[in-house]
Amino acid sequence: MDALNALVAFLNFIVVPGLAYGSQLALGALGITLIFGVLRFSNFAHGDTMAFGTAFVILFTWWFQSMGISAGPLPTALLALPLGIAVTIAMVLGTDRLVYRFYRKQKAKPIILVIVSTGVMFVMNGLVRMIIGTSEKNFADGARMVLSPQDFKAATGLAEPLAIKTTALVSVVVALVCVAALFWFLQKTRTGKSMRAFADNEDLALLSGINPDRVVMITWMIAGTLACIAGTLYGLDKSFRVFVYFGLLMPIFAAAIVGGLGSPLGAIAGGFIVAFSELLVTNAWRKILSYLVPPDRLGDGLYQALSTDYKVAVSFGILILVLLFRPNGLFGGK
Repeated sequence: MDALNALVAFLNFIVVPGLAYGSQLALGALGITLIFGVLRFSNFAHGDTMAFGTAFVILFTWWFQSMGISAGPLPTALLALPLGIAVTIAMVLGTDRLVYRFYRKQKAKPIILVIVSTGVMFVMNGLVRMIIGTSEKNFADGARMVLSPQDFKAATGLAEPLAIKTTALVSVVVALVCVAALFWFLQKTRTGKSMRAFADNEDLALLSGINPDRVVMITWMIAGTLACIAGTLYGLDKSFRVFVYFGLLMPIFAAAIVGGLGSPLGAIAGGFIVAFSELLVTNAWRKILSYLVPPDRLGDGLYQALSTDYKVAVSFGILILVLLFRPNGLFGGK
């Protein structure tokens, strides 16, 4: 019985939140790796693109709620998501037209585009703060739990209850749908094949008659869509604060690099690797160990390697290790 309680506690504190957080990081890393693979630069503004899209999803969610529109047990934000995606796509396409296209035509080096994207990041961060403010926003509604702890305890008789939040399940399901749709698009459609050809060899793609402007536009649209979805799922599962999304840039880049920059499959794997690594290192294991170790031997410690305040240190450590020992990532990116 104690072993089952320990397993349920492990599911509660590691597996369920890890799947939700990993899904959010994977979608964010997919946007990073698509931009790197096709446009050949690291977009430092991606975290604030997520914040920008989420801010508008929140505004549209409040608008729907004021009119009495809801999604029943699901978050109303899912209804507002298409509108937020449309605004995000308009913003990234406008940014590309006003900023990035000039440097692309000048054949600027990737480091120049990285610096430019850093400037875009700060401008976007300021815009989001002006639009929605800096205070914490909780916009999740609908049913709070898919699996109630009380119902689980009553059904199993275990001391440790299993709780699955609706937002966690929504994160996993939406991520699965998005990943399946993206891979179908890249593998089966003519536009997706053009993007892959352009990413593999730009010169040969141009000689084959592929329109580079169309490829760039589609890439930005997909990246903006993924950023808005990832940011909204993260905000629903945790909460929305613009500076938190600025901090998400490190784990997202770590996820993309762990899997291999330019590899969509690697971005997904990297997202879950980073998510579970953060949770395993920063989790206080005392609760789980209390079911397996006699109290007189357990002591008073939390058995926590790092405080949750240092989650970013885990991402940074993973990033350094990968760059030192396998710079191409697990799936052989660029």
